[in-house]
Amino acid sequence: MFSQIPLQYEEAHKYLIGAVRKAPQKSAAGFQQTAHKFCIIVQLLLGDIPERAIFRQPMLLQALAPYKTLSLAVHRGDLVLFNETVDANIEKFQADNTYTLILRLRHNVLKTGVRRICQSYSAISLTDICSKLHLDSTEDAEYIMAKAIRDGVVNATIDHEGGDVRTKDAVDTYSTNEPQVQFDQRVQLFMNMYNDTVKAMRFPPNDYRKELESAEERRLRDQQEKEIIEYVEGDDDEPDF
Repeated sequence: MFSQIPLQYEEAHKYLIGAVRKAPQKSAAGFQQTAHKFCIIVQLLLGDIPERAIFRQPMLLQALAPYKTLSLAVHRGDLVLFNETVDANIEKFQADNTYTLILRLRHNVLKTGVRRICQSYSAISLTDICSKLHLDSTEDAEYIMAKAIRDGVVNATIDHEGGDVRTKDAVDTYSTNEPQVQFDQRVQLFMNMYNDTVKAMRFPPNDYRKELESAEERRLRDQQEKEIIEYVEGDDDEPDF
């Protein structure tokens, strides 16, 4: 979890997934809940949305309820829902030691909101963006849009004089290396899972010896084979009538 401090989210996510997978699945409820809380937040910081099945597990249902609402806010790009969830559960998040990480999610919420707006409008004023994202001023909207454009979140231009944003034609994702990156990440995940499974395999001590012949058994088998060969050769030597 220390990897979350210097923003090494991918490495942190890898270790968290490994911890969740290796931990007892029907016991150690406290550990499972804590690991899943951090895992969900790191996933959101990476731009991924956790699977709904996680929030339905009886062991995690109540503990992850606020984190489910956080995931919904990030998925929708709903800053109001995000702020309400943080304010309503601030003591719980602080007790979970996740509050600082959750504050970083505000940028992800805004990024999702900006992406949704640009997908819906070919041109929109900064005033409308400010209203839709529930920002304090058009200056905030302009700054957020400029950062989103610079980071490659959206393909758009800002008309500072006209006070609006115009989106450009969307770039075909399959013409970039993004599919290759995503595919590589999934391959690495399954390879790590396979390697961990192999390392975790356990066998009873000396179990392999059951497949080995004892010296006496081998001697008897050799003797039987020798007698069969002698019998067959003896039949071949008899004359035909």
